[in-house]
Amino acid sequence: MAGEAYRAVFLRVHPTGKMVLSLTTEPDGNEGRYAQLVADELGVPALDVKVVPSDLDRFGEGHGYNTAPSPGTSAAVSTATGKIKDKAQLLAGVALDVPADRLRWANGAFMTEADPSQLKTIADLAMYAHGTGALPPGVEGGLDAQAVYDD
Repeated sequence: MAGEAYRAVFLRVHPTGKMVLSLTTEPDGNEGRYAQLVADELGVPALDVKVVPSDLDRFGEGHGYNTAPSPGTSAAVSTATGKIKDKAQLLAGVALDVPADRLRWANGAFMTEADPSQLKTIADLAMYAHGTGALPPGVEGGLDAQAVYDD
């Protein structure tokens, strides 16, 4: 694979909590599975995840990425959702006024150990990340992540 271009996935969580998963690769028939993977990992309905293969609006034409379908796409989607979840945990810590490492993830939300009724869903945190709350030091607004891979 020497000299072969990379592939990428980009996951954006809009302030509404709806998500767009952009792929550099052409459709491979697994788009529903990718949406379900995001949904399972972030605790949202799969119908809230729009998958856009060969997303020229996101990556542009002639972007240099490999557009051939790949068995590594699922792993890249998991990497991107992991980055979203990590950032969301930091945001939840600030929003709930507790150290981020004192939060636990359950049923699609971060909650405090002391009071499980104190919780923030990914949708809550997407709105928060887009300007409704203070951000942790060094954390940019918005809730999105990209994973680049070369399998």
